[in-house]
Order: sequence, then structure tokens, then C-alpha cells
Amino acid sequence: MAEHGEWTLKGATISDVTAMKEYGVGRDFIVKGIRSGKLEYREGAIWGNPYIKVLRRELEHYIAEELGADHLRLNKSQTELRGIMKEMAVLRKRLGELQARRTEIEKTMMKLPTETGVLGNAPTAGRR
Repeated sequence: MAEHGEWTLKGATISDVTAMKEYGVGRDFIVKGIRSGKLEYREGAIWGNPYIKVLRRELEHYIAEELGADHLRLNKSQTELRGIMKEMAVLRKRLGELQARRTEIEKTMMKLPTETGVLGNAPTAGRR
């Protein structure tokens, strides 16, 4: 039986919809676990849509027990990989934005007069 405080910890619970995305298990699988007494749950609704919330550690244990540890490991790895790929895409986009801004600034610097009065010979700091 889980402690009451465990339900309030960040990341300790997971909804049936998120469980489908992360572990590849459906609502029926979760309901089966609840009926067998292996999963504690709470019901909720957001914008009128009902969902089931279960403790992540209990669900992972139940998945390993019913579907095997390899299934759990594979789905956890796929979820982590998806997160990494998403973060890399965000970083690539941000890098492109920064490079465009750098180019814009360098062009502006080339147009400014320097201390010696010669145009276009502004130093480019930190450029390799």
C-alpha cells in the first residue's frame, strides 16, 4: 500500500493516456491490474475527460511481471530516445537562430567605422 505522500510527488504518478505513450499499455491492461489488486489508482477528469492515475513504480512492476522486464526496458528506452531526439531538434533550431543573429551582427559591425576611420575592418571577437 502506498503512502499518501507518494501520490503528491512529482513524477510518481502516471495517467492511463501517458502510460500508453510511455509503456505501450492500454487502459484495459491498467484496469486489469487494478481489479487484481496490484495497482492502486485514483480517478480524475480534465476538461470533462475522465482518466485513471496510477503510481508509476507499481505500474512498472506490474508491466515487468505481466509482459516481462524486456518489454519494460524497451519501452523506457524508446521513450527516453524520443525525448532526446525532441530536445536535439529544439537545440538545432535555436542554434540556427543564434547563427543567423551572429551573421547579422557581424554584417552590422563591418559597416561601422573603426577608431582608425577605416570602414569594414572591425575586429570579429571570438571568431574561429
